[in-house]
Amino acid sequence: MKIIVVTTFWLFFLNLSFAQLNNSVQRAADKFTEHSEMKNAAISFAAYDIEADSMIATLNERMALPPASTVKLFTTATAFETLGSNYVPKTRIYTLGEVDSSGVLHGNLIIKGGGDPTLGSKYFTDENNQKAFLNDWIALVRKAGIKKVKGHIIADASDFGYQGAPDGWSWGDLGNYYGAGPSGLVLFDNMTKLHFSTPSGLNEPTKLDSMTPNVPGYKLLNTVTTYNSSRDNCYIYGAPFSYDRFAVGNLPRNRDNFEVKASIPDPELQMAQEFYKALNGDSLTVTGTFSGMRELIKMGGEPIDYEKCEELFAYGKHTIKDISYWTNMRSVNLFAEQLLALIAYYKTSKGTTERGAGFVNSYWEPRLNLEMFQTDGSGLSRNNGFSANHYVQLLNYMYDSKQFENFKSTLPVAGKSGTLRGVCRGQIAQGRLYAKSGTMNRIKSYAGYIYSTSGKKIAFALIVNNDNLSNHYLVKRMESLFNTIARY
Repeated sequence: MKIIVVTTFWLFFLNLSFAQLNNSVQRAADKFTEHSEMKNAAISFAAYDIEADSMIATLNERMALPPASTVKLFTTATAFETLGSNYVPKTRIYTLGEVDSSGVLHGNLIIKGGGDPTLGSKYFTDENNQKAFLNDWIALVRKAGIKKVKGHIIADASDFGYQGAPDGWSWGDLGNYYGAGPSGLVLFDNMTKLHFSTPSGLNEPTKLDSMTPNVPGYKLLNTVTTYNSSRDNCYIYGAPFSYDRFAVGNLPRNRDNFEVKASIPDPELQMAQEFYKALNGDSLTVTGTFSGMRELIKMGGEPIDYEKCEELFAYGKHTIKDISYWTNMRSVNLFAEQLLALIAYYKTSKGTTERGAGFVNSYWEPRLNLEMFQTDGSGLSRNNGFSANHYVQLLNYMYDSKQFENFKSTLPVAGKSGTLRGVCRGQIAQGRLYAKSGTMNRIKSYAGYIYSTSGKKIAFALIVNNDNLSNHYLVKRMESLFNTIARY
């Protein structure tokens, strides 16, 4: 009799579990995989009813895969939880030397980087006003009584290290604007704009006319030719801190001033140069030159002893909430990397990617009761490993957090905003799906919240690697699944 009772119980339990997962969402998830071009794909999916505390549907929910930009959810969530939404990164200006009664600084003016990614950023200033922060700095230097600098301008980003780019980033990404690495000093989104002119003929060589801002020493081997398209198919290759760059690909024919975005090789040195030029251009003469701390250390220089310096001012305007908004809404890789570095700087006093990723992993493992494999802040590294279960656990945790509304406000809304503006437009999930997308070669992912028509709050994640569908058709299949969740 005991054996019969136990067997009956387990049959009931299995039938109940099957009934729970044999629903419209599970059927839609199973159908999602039924395509000949998906036979070699790795897929991890989960949909979780937050308020009912129950899983709705799953597919390989614990399979860890590189998920691309949905990694930014972990980065921004950690920033909100540890730094707080109102934390403002600061850049500090110091003097090393004495200021005489005539307002002459006999010594150096030092820019100490605090990891602020917003200085001159296109996301916080209009295109014609990107150097406004330099004007603010000059006004504050004058306010301190300095009229002339008999010394040098030194930019110091050493507190954030000089790795240049996180481990796992592809050579094909380095040199392009979206592959700009983190730094203690960031300006203009660590981006320079290359201006090309192209002839009217087909397959003819193009010419680099200028760049904004100008980067001294920048050497471009240009192999870009013209082709019959209006799209930018030009890629810039180059390692961090290297001024030798390579341009490959194609640009449209018969164009003047065609703009291609590339990364700045050494943001620290570029910051020193820009401040030096701005000071001299404002008649606040600097008799010396400019340099970055990395270059000075290479030449045998010693780190700056800030106990011997005097702080003139600390400058910062934008909060973690402001930075996180653009990180997720427009999937800005640089901002995500800077957030990871800021977390490390705040927690360990050294703002490196390695320390940031290590802290994120150790922070979430005990809270989510799972093993973490985050290696960068943006998801550009293929060394990241996340499953759908990672995301639904994070999203469930954040739903109960005091920072939830701040976190949710950074997420694009399907059919309405950010990188989801074109997803589920005019469909049932429009306005109900709040999520981060991820896209790399042979990777597509989404993770976030869906508020269903029946009032359910559902955390979900879908990661697909190595399918053979076009991006357009894969997204269409994903939209069908999202709409099913929205109706659940």
